[in-house]
Amino acid sequence: MNLTITKTFRFEAAHSLPHLPKTHQCHRCHGHSYEVLVAVTGPNLKCGWVQDYSEISAAVSPTIARLDHQNLNEILPCYTTAENLAIWIVGEIQHLLPMLSRVEVRETPTSNVILDVRSGLMGKFQTPV
Repeated sequence: MNLTITKTFRFEAAHSLPHLPKTHQCHRCHGHSYEVLVAVTGPNLKCGWVQDYSEISAAVSPTIARLDHQNLNEILPCYTTAENLAIWIVGEIQHLLPMLSRVEVRETPTSNVILDVRSGLMGKFQTPV
């Protein structure tokens, strides 16, 4: 039997989507209080857990620290949408968390993206042409 455990991380960052029309609110530089939920899925090990939460923190925290209080347009090699941010985060942490199953990026309390890592259908960044 597999179980999924999650750990949530938070950071503040600015970004803009300059490829959108100038009249679109996301065209201008603005900020979000992001929430990133990282899930790992695996068997309940003999020690009683799927993975130590501190191992998840150790794997993810350096990436979150790179993003915190930054302009995402200066870090990501793509449009700074929540979708691309999720893909980028997976690329940064997947090698550190072999049981990584899902990354969720919440841009606002009502808007989020869920990337199912195990689906094998990881998208590519949408970048400027």
